[in-house]
Amino acid sequence: MAEGNSFVAVVNDTTTKLTRTTSSGKEKTYSPSYKTVISGTNHAQLLGKKIGDVIEGVFVGEGESLLTGYKLEITGGSDKTGTPMRRDLQGGSRQAILVTASTGFKGHYLVSKTKKGEKKRFRYKPEGMRMRRVFRGNTITQDTRQINLKVVDAGNIGLDTLLGAGEGAAPAE
Repeated sequence: MAEGNSFVAVVNDTTTKLTRTTSSGKEKTYSPSYKTVISGTNHAQLLGKKIGDVIEGVFVGEGESLLTGYKLEITGGSDKTGTPMRRDLQGGSRQAILVTASTGFKGHYLVSKTKKGEKKRFRYKPEGMRMRRVFRGNTITQDTRQINLKVVDAGNIGLDTLLGAGEGAAPAE
């Protein structure tokens, strides 16, 4: 995990589509993601940027893995406590807001029942359910620890070569 003056950047390569077979036998298409660290002077370049801003790839990565020729869009992130950033909240501070099912809240809660020694869990989703949740604003600050980026314009060299094919994030099931 990144400490002090650095971010963990998760770069989603939207230009590449891969397929995989799920445990149920279905074919799924996904875009691979790669993790890298942003520190030093590049860290200072990203402070004050907002979700939706497009940045140059030279600010992402370290050493030879700089993403020269790439343009990346900031799509989200989280702070040092894991609190997600939210596009519609201004600033970089933490705020508690009342939300329905959207970013950071699924709109249901889990109910567990035991019947005849058998445990069952199911999602209970009442109509119009709202809850107060804490989110971080849309601006990157010193407290931000992870930044999610999406490739808008690709460079000459592939991300799997620059950031390492073995370090690609596994697709979500």
